[in-house]
Amino acid sequence: MDHTVIILAPCLLTLRHSFRYNIWMHNMELGLLILESVLLIATISLLVMSLKEGRGRDKLIMEVANATKVLSRHEYFTTVVDVMMDAKEEVLASITGRIPGKDDEKRVKDLIYNIEKLVAAGVKVRYILPKFQDRLHVGCLYVNAGAEVCYSPCVLNEDFRYTVADGSMVVVGVPDEKHVTAATGKGYKIPSAGLAAILKDNFQRCEETISFKEYVEETMSHTGADLTSIAMETKLDLAEISKALKK
Repeated sequence: MDHTVIILAPCLLTLRHSFRYNIWMHNMELGLLILESVLLIATISLLVMSLKEGRGRDKLIMEVANATKVLSRHEYFTTVVDVMMDAKEEVLASITGRIPGKDDEKRVKDLIYNIEKLVAAGVKVRYILPKFQDRLHVGCLYVNAGAEVCYSPCVLNEDFRYTVADGSMVVVGVPDEKHVTAATGKGYKIPSAGLAAILKDNFQRCEETISFKEYVEETMSHTGADLTSIAMETKLDLAEISKALKK
């Protein structure tokens, strides 16, 4: 009996140590699993926070970009008005002439007011616009303000924007984006009689140029639309377009 106990004692001791070791390993694995879970949760939380910060940063960048774009466009209109109001004899301008959005309505009204002042002071104001039907809107407003407005299919006038005052001062408009149809975002004031002469020559050489009245009549003839329909399509009051046709 004693011999049996002596033989089994080391085995029982080994089993006891093995059992304790297994328990220790189990606790260790459980602890590591909990630690990994905590780290995973922390990582996910940081990732979510980073994404939110990224979106916030992108939104802030977009807001700053938009604010800069508005400021630049405002500077462009201000520069054009300044150059126009310094004119004593003549103002020539090639513009895109799109229907103004809400942000540009006040700017266009300011331009109209200044055109009226210039014309009243004896300054000749002339505009050339691309020959697209929607450009009748701005053309009508400028005609009623006293400017001479004509339309041309010249390719250069579809995307090139400039204002020339008294054959010596030039403002060149640059689009907001690379696309040629984008709105004018910034203007450069250039005192150059040579450049003014080149642009004036381009203004006068444009082929197939027709007046506002001729373009309205041509549109009615080609489309079969009456004056009321054209006024609706170009977002004009019938009274406004009727007044412009009598100029």
